[in-house]
Amino acid sequence: MNALLFSFVVLATFVTLCNAQCYFIPNESSASNGCKDLSGVTHELKSDWKTEDCESCHCSNDGIECCNTAAIPMGYDRDKCQAVFNKETCTYTVLEKKDPLKNCTVTAWVL
Repeated sequence: MNALLFSFVVLATFVTLCNAQCYFIPNESSASNGCKDLSGVTHELKSDWKTEDCESCHCSNDGIECCNTAAIPMGYDRDKCQAVFNKETCTYTVLEKKDPLKNCTVTAWVL
């Protein structure tokens, strides 16, 4: 019974981590006073910022961790509908392909 419970906890943790949509950029030097992002911009240690790609980032001694902040629609009819991303608001809208003025029902979102 304990093995089954342990397996469930490990699986649940794995699924949660997979859905988090985060990535890590290690610092190039341990003597660094900041973190250099993928664009070459250096950020102060212990600073937080949001990217134009709707990611929330943090600089630590180890490097930069960035996570997606936009909820992604998963449960919708992909044959009849399409997800449209609004970079200004960091949100998705799911619209009918044949009539883009009509919203589609979404039953599940992933962050």
